[in-house]
Amino acid sequence: MKRFLLYFLLFPSLVWAQAKVDTIEVYSPAMKKSLKAAVTTPSDYGSSTKKYPVLYLLHGGSGAFDDWHKKVTEPGIVNKMAEDYDLIIVTPGVGPASYYFDSPLMDSVRYETYIISELIPEVDKKYRTLAQKESRAITGLSMGGHGAMTLAAKHPELFIAAGSMSGVMNIDTRMWKVPEDFQTLRQTQQRAMLGQDLQYDAPFSTYTAVGLVDKMKANGIALIIDIGVDDFLINTNRQLHTMLLENGTPHDYTERPGAHTWNYWTEALPYHLLYFSKHLKRQ
Repeated sequence: MKRFLLYFLLFPSLVWAQAKVDTIEVYSPAMKKSLKAAVTTPSDYGSSTKKYPVLYLLHGGSGAFDDWHKKVTEPGIVNKMAEDYDLIIVTPGVGPASYYFDSPLMDSVRYETYIISELIPEVDKKYRTLAQKESRAITGLSMGGHGAMTLAAKHPELFIAAGSMSGVMNIDTRMWKVPEDFQTLRQTQQRAMLGQDLQYDAPFSTYTAVGLVDKMKANGIALIIDIGVDDFLINTNRQLHTMLLENGTPHDYTERPGAHTWNYWTEALPYHLLYFSKHLKRQ
C-alpha cells in the first residue's frame, strides 16, 4: 500500500489520466456507404466545457481506421499524444489503395469528398472541436501522407498544417523501389480510378502531391515531411522536397534512419505532434 501511495504521489497523471477512444460510423452520401473512424479525446474532455483542436491522422494503402491504435510499436501512443497535447485525434478509414482522392470514374472512390465534406463536419457536430482552420491539422503514413498533403493543398480553408510520414508523394510507381509486379498492380489500380490516359511525367497530375506544389506555396500551410533512408518511397519524397525548395515553399523536411515500418511511424508521430503544437490555435 505504501509503495502504491508513493507511486500515486509521484505520478498522479499516469494513474488517472486516460484518453478515451470512440468508434463512430459516418454515412457517406457520396459513396452510399458508412465508414468507421476512431476518435480519441483527452482525459479532461468529459469534465470540461472547452473546445479542442483536432488532428486527422490517416492510415496507409492497405490499412484501416484502427491501425494507429493496433499496429503501433508503442501501444497507446495515439492516446498519449491526445493527452500530452490536449487535443482530439481522428483516425478515419478509407478503401485500399484509394489515395484519399475522388475518382472521376468510380462512384465507390470519393474519399476526398468523404473526408472534407462528410467526416469533418460530422466530427465538428458530435464533438467539442474548435471548428476552424487555425485549429485543425492533418497527417498520415504512406498513402495517408499522400492524402494529408493533397487534401490540405486543395482545401487550405480547413487546415493550418499538414504532414507526411513515408508518404507516396508521387503515385508514379517507376520511382518506387519495389518489385515490378507490385508496380504493375498499383499502376493498374490507379488507371482504373483515374483513366487509361493517366500521365506520370511533368506536368504532373493534380491527383498526386508533386502536382500540387504551386498550391502548397500559395496556401502557406505549415508542412512537415519525413522519410526513412531505407524506405522504398524515398525518391518520391526527395523529389517533392526539391520541388518545394525550387518554388520557395517553406517546409520542414527530415530523413532519418528507418524503413517503411510501424517502428518508424510510431517514432515519427511525436515529431509531428510537436510540430503541429506550434501552429494549432486553442480557445
